[in-house]
Amino acid sequence: MRKNNSLLGLLTLLPRLLRLGRKHPVLLLVIFGLGLGGYGYEVKIARPALLYQGAPQALDAKNIDTWFRVLRNHGFILGYSDLRGNPLWVEYALSPETNTPSLKRPSRFETDWRGINRVSHDSYQKSGYDHGHMAPNYAISHLYGREGQADSFLMTNITPQKPKLNQQLWQRLEEMEIKYFAKNHGKIWVITGPVFSGTVERLSSDWTVEIPDAFYKIYITEAAPGNTPLTLGFLIPQTVKGKEPLEQFVTSIDHIEAQTGLDFFAQLDDRTEAALEAAVKPQSWNLQAINK
Repeated sequence: MRKNNSLLGLLTLLPRLLRLGRKHPVLLLVIFGLGLGGYGYEVKIARPALLYQGAPQALDAKNIDTWFRVLRNHGFILGYSDLRGNPLWVEYALSPETNTPSLKRPSRFETDWRGINRVSHDSYQKSGYDHGHMAPNYAISHLYGREGQADSFLMTNITPQKPKLNQQLWQRLEEMEIKYFAKNHGKIWVITGPVFSGTVERLSSDWTVEIPDAFYKIYITEAAPGNTPLTLGFLIPQTVKGKEPLEQFVTSIDHIEAQTGLDFFAQLDDRTEAALEAAVKPQSWNLQAINK
């Protein structure tokens, strides 16, 4: 079982490292170098491989509601808010589905050892809310295998969703993105997460978990150099009945940024970013045809 790498643990370890350094300075330098190398690999290689045009950033760095810690998983990456007990954004890449066998769905969600507030499967018990996947079980398990599926069942990938949203409309959108969007457009990137507005409401079964008012999904194609990507954005409230047409919830990325306080695709050149994020062009995604 993994141990939580807490600040207390680091403070306990520090005196030992200092004693080791006095006795074996060369060994301490080697340990320090390995640590820097590991951090460099994480920030410069591992994380960027799971991101398209950079990680989402807070529009206002002073707004603690948009603070997050980046957690890398197998096949996806996310920004987790310990304050809200939710991932604020989750990003993953989809490619056309292959004929991989379906994996048996785990019966429980797991507490993430990296989470400070230790949200568990039972945190949602009798709350009236489902465990809402942000990186979806079906796509992640088919594309990234059993390890990816296990990571998708960590509670840092989960947010409270009302049953009609989770079991109907959200599930329909998850099926559409892997079976149609990726098939029709090749590799696509997905960023998804909750939206909070108005009065803060938390689960009656666990006060550390805030209840979102809505959810967003952003799709962007991985265009060849010199070509402009295609984008598509959705903003879906918790109050849906479940059978609404998906095109009813299409919106611009600019609108999603205003609702979440996050800036997406910051590494795109400013002109391209402005045009893509202002556009609302669902025609390229053929929603009406594949939503029947």
